[in-house]
Amino acid sequence: MRMLLSVKFPHEPFNQLVREGKTGEILGRILENIKPEATYFTKMDGTRGAILVVELESPSSLPSLAKPFFLSFNADCQFRLVMGPEDLAQAGLDELGEKWG
Repeated sequence: MRMLLSVKFPHEPFNQLVREGKTGEILGRILENIKPEATYFTKMDGTRGAILVVELESPSSLPSLAKPFFLSFNADCQFRLVMGPEDLAQAGLDELGEKWG
């Protein structure tokens, strides 16, 4: 199932890893491992952040998506289910409206 993974990087240890020249290599390994559909880097609540679209095969695969960010950057991760237009079209909204409306 498609998930939106929001990652919020605290200033430390991120700044120290930048000083050591390790940030790019670590992020590269994480992205290579989790293979996001899309990745965007941004600011979040005054700190660095990233938004990734990832595929969650089962609930048991959630740690493999979040743990690299936890262990490498002491980051906070938030997951949200997302749907594309084709998913929404299959949701049966008209039938749900008839049943519950």
